[in-house]
Amino acid sequence: MKKKVSVLIKVSCRFNNPFWKLLQLFHDVLYDNMGNFEFEYAAKVREKKNNIEFLGYYDDTTKQMTDTYIADKWADDIETEIRPYIKENFGDSTDFFVFYDDRIGDKLGIDPVHPESYKDFNAAPTIRITIPRKKNDGDEELFNSFISYLKNEDKLQQGFVAVEYIAKSGEILEEEEWSKEF
Repeated sequence: MKKKVSVLIKVSCRFNNPFWKLLQLFHDVLYDNMGNFEFEYAAKVREKKNNIEFLGYYDDTTKQMTDTYIADKWADDIETEIRPYIKENFGDSTDFFVFYDDRIGDKLGIDPVHPESYKDFNAAPTIRITIPRKKNDGDEELFNSFISYLKNEDKLQQGFVAVEYIAKSGEILEEEEWSKEF
């Protein structure tokens, strides 16, 4: 408990600037008891204006306070832009997630007060699409059309896209997935 309180105090200090006044701090705490993350405890934070949820934590690897705000904001921005295309072309029951390196904001020196657009930076996200059916003959064309859409419609110039086939029940329907880095 003492370590948990210490992390929350450090997160509070990091957030002591005008941007962080827009936040609803600490709506929850994440405890990593399995060693999956770079932290043991993280504050779950919500930005009020855009309702972006992200983590603030002490990174055990870098020994610095950090957060996932830019990574989560950019992922949300891309998801919003590509959702209509995915739902129309892959189907309404298709799920998808966009991921950036959690520390992308720190690595690129981006000020969260002025987060800018992901399009202004040379950062490649991962997009994972989960289709709840078996592979169809036209899926390769659908997959390649999606990558063309991302590039030609100025959504992304680089990234990694993977398509997997998993039923809503969690059953893996196809062992192989489509994936491509562009």
